[in-house]
Amino acid sequence: MPWQEMVRSLSRRLFLLLASALILLPSQGVSQELRFEVGTLKCEACSWYKGNTHTHTLESDGDSPPEYVAEWYRDHGYDFLVLSDHNFLLDPATLAHISNGEFLLIPGEEVTSSFQDRAVHVNGLNLHTYVAPREGETLVQTIQANVDAVRDEEGIPHINHPNYGWSMGPDDLSQVSGYRLLEIFNGHPSVHNQGGGGYPGMEEVWDILLTRGMRVYGIAVDDAHHFQGEFSKDRVNPGRGWVVVKASELSPEPIMEALQEGWFYSSTGVDLEEIVVEGARLEIRIRQRGNFKYTTTFIGSGGRVLAESQGSTATFELTSPEAYVRARVEDSGGNLAWVQPLFVEKF
Repeated sequence: MPWQEMVRSLSRRLFLLLASALILLPSQGVSQELRFEVGTLKCEACSWYKGNTHTHTLESDGDSPPEYVAEWYRDHGYDFLVLSDHNFLLDPATLAHISNGEFLLIPGEEVTSSFQDRAVHVNGLNLHTYVAPREGETLVQTIQANVDAVRDEEGIPHINHPNYGWSMGPDDLSQVSGYRLLEIFNGHPSVHNQGGGGYPGMEEVWDILLTRGMRVYGIAVDDAHHFQGEFSKDRVNPGRGWVVVKASELSPEPIMEALQEGWFYSSTGVDLEEIVVEGARLEIRIRQRGNFKYTTTFIGSGGRVLAESQGSTATFELTSPEAYVRARVEDSGGNLAWVQPLFVEKF
């Protein structure tokens, strides 16, 4: 066989071997398909329930008795409430005449500690035993000890107002484990939600933690203390921030499960009709109020803006690998809603 024909024959065989290998090779990297993790809480029979997980009464530093506070939320359209007085656990059974089938009181406590001049406040949701505040040798150890104390009593911890007194930064929070809920909006006028002077705002803190691989969900609360007298921006009044949870029923366990899994949105005034997740597609349907206009911003790793849209329906299609995607909806009056981060998986 002439050497030229031998080379051509070998070349043909090599080409066929390579082609076969490429056909059998499993897809990798960006060629894999992407989709959002949905978890176990996607259910057609679920309903949306509005609630607040952080408020105060005369049992600590509020200005009204527990009955009055509970009635305020019930009468203003809330479905559930956690009374979270400082280092005090109220038995909801004492208010059984208020907590009926249409309004739910969930036991809770704001476990209130400190490290040097830093405030360490951790809410315990659905507690059935009083949790004494813990101390540690460092700030991180103090936060961790109080989160662990809530978990030890089978409660759900959420870390409160990190920028209050500039107490906790992202480097501190990223060293703490065992929590999934973080206040990204608190209605108290002294908590510095927006940051300043070189300190990051709470949305930026949230994105830092998410980018570092933590699964943390952002909650809005009013932290109300003042139910009497004037309602003004300088007072700590109710109705400034809340969560809307998608759960199978209005009872403590399904509400806690939904919060733990991020199946809720947080709001200061924007209402959503539905959040639809199908494969690589996220659709947000906003409840139209009057002639308000809406802007939805989809955000990924590092707080990077992935897309933006206007209108009462916003859709995002996942086309490239992202660690997570979350959304912020703002209306033309400055009210906000935050859709929890969806995490991305390859398949």
